[in-house]
Amino acid sequence: MSCGCKTSGDSAHSCGPKKTANGCENVNTCGNSYKLSVFDWLSDINNPAPNRCDFVEVRFKNDRKSFYKNVNNIPLHIGSVITVESSPGHDVGVVSLTGELVKIQMKKKKFSEELALKIYRQANQKDLEVWQEARKKEDAVKLEARKIAQRIGLEMKVTDVEYQGDSSKITFYYTAENRVDFRQLIKDYAGAFRTKIDMKQIGFRQEAAKVGGIGSCGRELCCSTWLTDFRSVNTNVARYQQLSINPQKLAGQCGKLKCCLNYELDSYLDALSNFPSSSTTLDTEKGKAFCIKIDVFKKKMWFAYVDSSIAWYDFDIDLVKKLISKNKRGEKTLPLEDLKQPEASAQNIDLIQENSVDRFEKKNRSNNRNRNNQNKPNNHQQGQQGQPQGQKRNRPERQDRPERSEKPENPNAQSGNQPRPQKQHPQQKAPAEKVEGNSGDDKKPQNNPNKKKFKKKYPPKKDNNA
Repeated sequence: MSCGCKTSGDSAHSCGPKKTANGCENVNTCGNSYKLSVFDWLSDINNPAPNRCDFVEVRFKNDRKSFYKNVNNIPLHIGSVITVESSPGHDVGVVSLTGELVKIQMKKKKFSEELALKIYRQANQKDLEVWQEARKKEDAVKLEARKIAQRIGLEMKVTDVEYQGDSSKITFYYTAENRVDFRQLIKDYAGAFRTKIDMKQIGFRQEAAKVGGIGSCGRELCCSTWLTDFRSVNTNVARYQQLSINPQKLAGQCGKLKCCLNYELDSYLDALSNFPSSSTTLDTEKGKAFCIKIDVFKKKMWFAYVDSSIAWYDFDIDLVKKLISKNKRGEKTLPLEDLKQPEASAQNIDLIQENSVDRFEKKNRSNNRNRNNQNKPNNHQQGQQGQPQGQKRNRPERQDRPERSEKPENPNAQSGNQPRPQKQHPQQKAPAEKVEGNSGDDKKPQNNPNKKKFKKKYPPKKDNNA
């Protein structure tokens, strides 16, 4: 991968502390990149000296590249800053590709070897200083050029300005919908900037590539990062993909249809090759029906009657092909509502094995009740902090008396009958009961564990008269 350090002149990143005319020292490990970067996958292969390629690929500002011949056999590598031949004077660029891959690129772009200019030398310190000073003036020159064009009244927009390496020529890139008369404009530019003027018209897609930006997908524009060939995009591409013809959604920042509409076009065309034509009409017993919608992924087609197009009926493409072949034989098909088969309801499978949505609420309700019951006596005690200590002990007993069952007048009568179960507070202790030694009901099972402990400690006396 080639380097994108500040020596290249078109990147704000620096890959290392040393920036010389030889380029970046960490060419193979540098993480910075720029548009149209090239990976030399033949860099580890040493070709024989007689078959060595003498041409190199040199890049300039943004997306401009050209091929030059290394006449003096200068040792060059990717990232080297060199001085090349130009008209007039010389230009300064960065080597982007060397070796056998240059021949492949030249053949791909149909570049003639006879038209290739030659390389003078590696850029020295003076060449770099003049080149960097010229690049710093480009923003101010662009603003001034726009003011001059607006004063003359030309319907054009100056998109970018590029200085030549020796500051002997300025190239103005502009966009315009109609033809522009430059006779007066070039005179004003030459008088204002005192150098040779060159005008180049570019398209709106090339303008977006030079300016850059963020697309609706949230990523950097494809044309400003990696896209080099701008293919034509028309509205048929959106129709094949069943997209609504909305210019605001389909248009990019350049005002044209988005280039990414062409990315999935081949897949849609392959899928639509199995579909019947969208202009298909079915002759049914109830009347004619026409296709109103196509779903490429579900492989379905929606039909509606010509008389009443409110109700839509979807069918698989296999069934539609059978109906079309039946119409070709001169037979009418059944009505659409009879052909429509009821869809089997998909059974939901609970992977968590928990069908109850409010399963946590039920547990919380029981816990909340216990918490409320536990907080009642505590809240009462907090309100009685100002009273004497004797009243604090008597107050809870008075509140608990109505909840208990009424005691009989005779205490001995309770020992013969089983007490009724009572709801007791969690914090409330069960009242202690006396054990009668003469009662014969002690052998009955009792539910109170305290009584059992009491019996073990003090066993009852035996009655001799029993």
